[in-house]
Formats: sequence, structure tokens, C-alpha cells
Amino acid sequence: MPYILASPCILHPNLRATGITSDEDCAIFSRCIERCSKAGIEIITLPCPETIFFGEGRAPGCFKDRMDFPEFFMLLDRLEATVRQKIAERGEEPLFILGVDSSPTCGATKTYYTEEKSDGAGVFLKRFAEYPLVDVKAFAKSRIYFAGPLFSEAERSFNRRAADILESMHYDVHLPQELDDDAETRGENREKAIYDGNLNALKSADIVVAVIDGADADSGTAWEMGYAAACGKRVIALRTDFRRFSDNECVNLMLEMESEVVHSLEELAELLFVY
Repeated sequence: MPYILASPCILHPNLRATGITSDEDCAIFSRCIERCSKAGIEIITLPCPETIFFGEGRAPGCFKDRMDFPEFFMLLDRLEATVRQKIAERGEEPLFILGVDSSPTCGATKTYYTEEKSDGAGVFLKRFAEYPLVDVKAFAKSRIYFAGPLFSEAERSFNRRAADILESMHYDVHLPQELDDDAETRGENREKAIYDGNLNALKSADIVVAVIDGADADSGTAWEMGYAAACGKRVIALRTDFRRFSDNECVNLMLEMESEVVHSLEELAELLFVY
């Protein structure tokens, strides 16, 4: 079974320094756990050097002020050896290490090494630099709304192929065509149900991937992109069509300015690959 190593406070937030864990943090931790559960990825928790050294209920502080002395480095040496022994006994390496940015010990890409937050891993995770380090906030953004025209067999087939790729990367994909929408079943009540279902999925999505092929983007897709942009969501525009709207635009300036444009499913996968 594939597995990851994770900062222990993701499963046990009480291990964090007093007063720093918000409701938003707990929601992010829960979504990371849920994503791993759906993907069949086991979570193996790392030891918490700060809790072991200071105990629970410690005050927040940066590494240089509170941990930069020989006894703490000796603890890190012992804990690193323990973790590496567990990896060896398992017989396979972790997919990645899930950290919590800002942590002096378990930050993945940001850390309070000094009183000013800086780029780089925490002092404990830095010892495992051979493995990808992923921050919880990046990994928690796993819900994708896939916007695009869905009115022909070719369009629906392409959408499904794209969704399969994203789902293989452990994203939770909402594909509107799977609401069983077609000309024969549409009626006033059915249209309202389709609209509500898609809008609720759009509201809860972290990322919108939108197909903007054609001489002009599909009107429903353009609406969904605009809504997502107004909500501050990340929007990725997928244009595989080689035609250009102008020398400076692939399709439409207003759509492109609020999105990251990719030109193939391979580029899309590369952009969304988090580890």
C-alpha cells in the first residue's frame, strides 16, 4: 500500500504550539486526510521534535530563539535515525512528506527559522530532502470543477479522458456531463436541478479547469470561469486548439487574464502535479 510521511499535528493538532491552530487549519488537515483515504494512501506520522523536547502546551517560537542548541540537534539526530529505520523496514519509500508550513521543524516550503518567515523546509524535514516535500495547504486543494462544452460525443469523450487523468492524480473531479443532462430529459425542474448541482460543485471547488477550444469559448464555460475568478478560485484554461484569436490572445483576453493557460493534457497534469 502506498504511504506518505506526515507531520503529526495533521492528525493531532493538539501537538502544535498553543494558540496557533485555527478552524481553517483543522479543515485543511481534515481535507488532506480525506484525500489520502479516498486515494488509498496510508498516512504514517512523523515524531514531533518540539513536543518531545518541550512537551505539550509549549509557547510558539522560532528555531533560532528556542531550539538552536546542541541538545535539540542530538534529538533530531535520533529521530531521523528512527524514521529512516522505519522506511528501511517498510521496504519502499514514501510517495512524499506532508508538512505544515511555518513550522520551525516541519515546514515544507516555508519556516520560522528566525522571527521572519523564510523560504525552505523546517529543520527536521530538511533532513529528508531526497523526498518531495508538500505543504498541507497545497495538498488540501483537491476538488476540481471541470468546465467545458459537453454536447457532442467527441466533447464528452475528451472531458472524460481529462477527468480520468486528474482522478489518477488523486483529485476529486466534478464532471457536469455526469449529471445525465441531455435534450430529451431537460425540463423546468430538471434544468433547475442541473443548475443547482453544478453551482454547488463550483462553489465548493478549489480549482476550475476549463476547456476553451473553438473559435470562441463555450458560453457556459465562460460563465463558470468568470464566477470562479470572482470567487478568487484558481482557474486553469485548457486550449488544445492551435488557432489563435489574435497575435497576443489564444481565445479571449478576459478569459485568459484570469487563468493559467495550458495547451495539452500533459501540460495540465504537469501543472497540477503536487509531488
